[in-house]
Amino acid sequence: MTQTRKAVIAAARRTAVCPRGGALALLQADELAAPVLAQLVVDAGVEPEEVDCVFLGNALYGGGNPARLAALRAGLPQTVPALTIDTQCCSGLDAIVMGARLIEAGAADIVLAGGAESFSRSPIRMTRPVDPASPPVAYDRPAFAPAPFGDPDLADAAARLAAETGTSREDQAVFAVTSHDKARSARDYLRGRLVNAGGRFPKEDGFTRHLSLKTALRAPLLNGDHETGLSAATIACEADGAAAVLLMSEGAFQERFHLNSNESRKTGLKILASQSAGGNPAEPALVPIEVAKAMFAELGMEATDLAVTELMEAYAVQAMVTAAHLGLASEGLNRMGGALARGHPIGASGAILAVHLFDLLTRKEAPAEGARNVGMALIAAAGGLGSGIVVSPAVRKGG
Repeated sequence: MTQTRKAVIAAARRTAVCPRGGALALLQADELAAPVLAQLVVDAGVEPEEVDCVFLGNALYGGGNPARLAALRAGLPQTVPALTIDTQCCSGLDAIVMGARLIEAGAADIVLAGGAESFSRSPIRMTRPVDPASPPVAYDRPAFAPAPFGDPDLADAAARLAAETGTSREDQAVFAVTSHDKARSARDYLRGRLVNAGGRFPKEDGFTRHLSLKTALRAPLLNGDHETGLSAATIACEADGAAAVLLMSEGAFQERFHLNSNESRKTGLKILASQSAGGNPAEPALVPIEVAKAMFAELGMEATDLAVTELMEAYAVQAMVTAAHLGLASEGLNRMGGALARGHPIGASGAILAVHLFDLLTRKEAPAEGARNVGMALIAAAGGLGSGIVVSPAVRKGG
């Protein structure tokens, strides 16, 4: 079916990402998201009452609809509806996909969408006993797939993937070191882009550091064997953070979007394709490969047409195998560093990928030589889920 409307990312922002128990540890997920939503309204030059809907991804909450809490904290009118989405790691990107589809369907013109997570303030989970006289039973995570489907711990699944593909510990460590190096190179730029809520939030990601290969190889082995196992350096750390975008219909963008006087951008990002898909729950890392292939087929393009790719690094091996299967160019991959260098605020991670696409493709710097000005974000989730978007700059007429 041919769509007559397209959604445009008119503004994109995130907070710093900080390890669990770090600088953002006192804030609930909605408290992290609210300043981001408020800043997006300012960036895009719209009035709060013009927002049609809010979608917010979150994976660890205990109810209460964090999207609604964040929307009200951000100063949006109480008449604006808000929906919290839980597809685990895909939540933040799925929120953006859902917002885009609402616009494509003609049901909205302006949507705020993204994700937020506070590992530090996440609820303690317990199962209510059937027998009232029995104590509740604590658990670390819910089931992501019922029997007879496989439902492996994600780290175990990643370790099995590393063993099956022969992805060595050293190769994984090299990938992690590269992620930190890229993130360190992007620090100065990001300081000017991160929402710091009037000085209450840090100005830079808390986990990014100089990581040598020697140090990475000495990191404790957490899953798998000595040859291909996963270490503390090659698994993204638990983290707190929020990220979101402001979506407009392409018509509204062309007609109404104006730039903040301090902004140098003259473009937004048009969403060319988006996918939320399912696959084998026992092999969650492989689902994004099929998501990307489906988007490429829809658009008649190949991986070589991409200028930049934002690929989730929950585990080094997961990103490495996906990049290898798709033939993603290393120079365009996670150019501002990935989750291995900043941490994994589950519900926000997919939205962070979209924010980085916006930053990379709307900056003055040209994309990689020989590549089209097109970008992709891609992420996997527990239960065999995967999500992705493909975008390109949408130049404002007369801008």
